[in-house]
Amino acid sequence: MRPDESPQYWNSVSRTFIAKEQQSLWRCHSDQINISLLEDWLGDKRCTDLLKTDLFDEAVSRGLYPFLQEHAEIVHGIDVAPEIVEEAKERFPELNAICADVRVLPYSDNYFDLIVSNSTLDHFQSTDDIEAGLLEIYRTLRHGGELQISIDNLQNPIISLRNLLPYRLLRSLHLVPYFVGKTYGRRGLTTALEKAGFQILDTRAIMHCPRVLAVAVARILQKRVSNKTQQRFLALLTRFEFLARLPTGFFTGHFVAIRAIKPRAKPL
Repeated sequence: MRPDESPQYWNSVSRTFIAKEQQSLWRCHSDQINISLLEDWLGDKRCTDLLKTDLFDEAVSRGLYPFLQEHAEIVHGIDVAPEIVEEAKERFPELNAICADVRVLPYSDNYFDLIVSNSTLDHFQSTDDIEAGLLEIYRTLRHGGELQISIDNLQNPIISLRNLLPYRLLRSLHLVPYFVGKTYGRRGLTTALEKAGFQILDTRAIMHCPRVLAVAVARILQKRVSNKTQQRFLALLTRFEFLARLPTGFFTGHFVAIRAIKPRAKPL
């Protein structure tokens, strides 16, 4: 089975992260950037049913659930790996989590008010898989409901180069901690969303710090310095987000993020 489809593979990745607290400081920054974006897009909006399309964040770090639960009556979550689902449920008992594949969602049509998909669809080996996921997300989203999605940004030269190299080489050089797959830049993701039926509301580039260097430094600091120094480091990383405002923003952002809506059904 391909690594992007193997529950056993993702179970083993999560075990390693949890046991070694791998990238725990870096993941604080990742959660912070994602939450900042969601705060901007959601405001004080609340909904009934919200879906998060993978639970790796919630299994290995604080994740987005504590923020999302403030904006929904029920937060649903899926993941292909059973151990990730169980770890997320243990951390957050009120999370309605099940084992499922985003390409074949076990929900009825028009079920969710909001779907949050942060770096889920960029772990497949084919753009056909990405499009299959988008179609399922569209199907299960209510008319007038929103999708807030982010994936690795192919406009970023580092991501583009990374995706040209074999995964085994990247893994042996410790440049990636787990399998990374096909992805899009801003134009490609916009096209794929529109093809699935979505209407685009906003597009951003996020996470602008030099990631490879930042992850390496964070790994050292999380073991050797005080919490106060760690917080200063996180604040420094956050300052790089000013690059999003420059014309080069989509070349420096690690992720492209899009807010989209499923248009309301036209009256008969």
